Amino acid sequence: MTSILSEFSDSEKKILVDHFSNADGNVFAITTPRQVDRGALMSRYSRTDKSMRRIFLDEFLQNESRGEEFYNRVLLEYGDDSVAELGEAQIAIEGLSNIAVKKIEDRRIGLSYLEKSSRYVAWNKKTDGEYRFYKDPVLMKSKFSDLYVDACNFSFDVYSKNIEPMIKYVREKYPIEKYTFKDSKDGKEKSFSKLKEENDIKSANMIYNGSTKAKALDILRGLLPASTLTNVGVTGNGRAFEYLLTILGASELDEERDLASKIKKELDTTIKAFVRRADDKYGKSFQEYLKQVKITSKKIAKKIKPELITGTTTRLVDYEPEKSAIDKIITSIIYEQSPSTSYHNIMQQVKKLSKDEKIKTINSFTILRKNRRHRPSRAFENVYYTFDLLNNFGMFRDFHRHRALTLERQLLTTDHGHNTPNEIKVLGIEKEYQECMKNTKQTFDKIRNKHPEQAQYVVNFAYNYPYFMKFNLREACHLIELRTVPQGHIDYRRVAQQMFKEIDKVHPNLSKIMRFVDLKEYDLERFESEKRTEEKRKNLKK
Repeated sequence: MTSILSEFSDSEKKILVDHFSNADGNVFAITTPRQVDRGALMSRYSRTDKSMRRIFLDEFLQNESRGEEFYNRVLLEYGDDSVAELGEAQIAIEGLSNIAVKKIEDRRIGLSYLEKSSRYVAWNKKTDGEYRFYKDPVLMKSKFSDLYVDACNFSFDVYSKNIEPMIKYVREKYPIEKYTFKDSKDGKEKSFSKLKEENDIKSANMIYNGSTKAKALDILRGLLPASTLTNVGVTGNGRAFEYLLTILGASELDEERDLASKIKKELDTTIKAFVRRADDKYGKSFQEYLKQVKITSKKIAKKIKPELITGTTTRLVDYEPEKSAIDKIITSIIYEQSPSTSYHNIMQQVKKLSKDEKIKTINSFTILRKNRRHRPSRAFENVYYTFDLLNNFGMFRDFHRHRALTLERQLLTTDHGHNTPNEIKVLGIEKEYQECMKNTKQTFDKIRNKHPEQAQYVVNFAYNYPYFMKFNLREACHLIELRTVPQGHIDYRRVAQQMFKEIDKVHPNLSKIMRFVDLKEYDLERFESEKRTEEKRKNLKK
């Protein structure tokens, strides 16, 4: 690359090191504190032949409002949406319901999320003597107020009182002596009673207690209502945040509209220029459009005769014949590495290959994968699968994190039955558990006719939830292999395993690319993972 060492004077370099990671290299980070200036510099960069640091010195240094002015002109006057991706922010949202957090996490592109876990954290704490669940203003002003609050309290009561008994039961069923731990002296795996070092005993207890508590909370989480308050951290760019605010602003729920206002207020302190259109005339128009889309969809949906299904379902409902699927993948594989020729030309020649030669080609890429992080190439994105799913809402929350796919879902109801873990029966609390589910359903049925959206808040995680997922083979590898790892929740492990079996039935040759699907069952799902985590902790201390 051409040297740029002589571009800046010594005095200019002294200024630049306060705003960039270096003043003379051809690769540098933008460290100037104002987010709007960082984004504006990136965007301005594409519209001039000046270097970025020269732009900063000439146009930004003496003009604090330069970034704002530039964005106002480009984003508002010219409608260049892509420049809104140059501003990024991180926000934390605390005390929102599991209904609202799912609406936020529906946004697939440009945002990343970290949500409070129902596996590692018990949700039984009270604030000012009350369980932490959302009290929707519409419901609290209605005749259903007491009914709703009582139902949520009952769900939390049953959940809370059974945490310790469930932990005790899990530890009795899976005693610590059943598992082995690493001896720090000789590096060998030993039973708990044979550990001698105090630190080894302490580590073993930490591993065992963590994995057994996670197992107990996994079993009980079905009792939690969707109104349960959670926390979520969101990282994203301005364009994605702007769309999120528009979606929330068009919601029928007070909570989600209120969140839109609160999030916008906080984003205005960091990336105001990037989210300006979320609630201006353009944003309001977009919100109205989204409302009309929903109204129109409801009218069309009324023409369809519903078929009520209960229980659980993992059904592959749409796919193409394996022969044509293989042809597409091989054509795409060849295309990238071919000299000047068309996709059509390659496809015609691939179709003439023998079946054995095609399968051999697919297998050659299968054996290249040495672990699940070796993702198949983009050629495997040419084949799609659509799954019709019905499983408990708690499990849906885990699958919902996958965003490189198409997912559509319905309102949360009590129509499709609920899941009852076997441990609930063994522990002897099935009667109380079923009473909780029955109470929820009765409450939901009374609220739903008047307030269908708000009625979702009372529904427990254990109730079955309908949605469909459409994804390509490359994403199938990622989703299914990840969700069948030993430490995964038993509910979604079984669904992911069934997904693999369904694909294997219709595409027995292509399914081999999913080399790292784990079809086994485990006692303490988190045990081996907790052991690896503890080992990493020890190594960090060395």
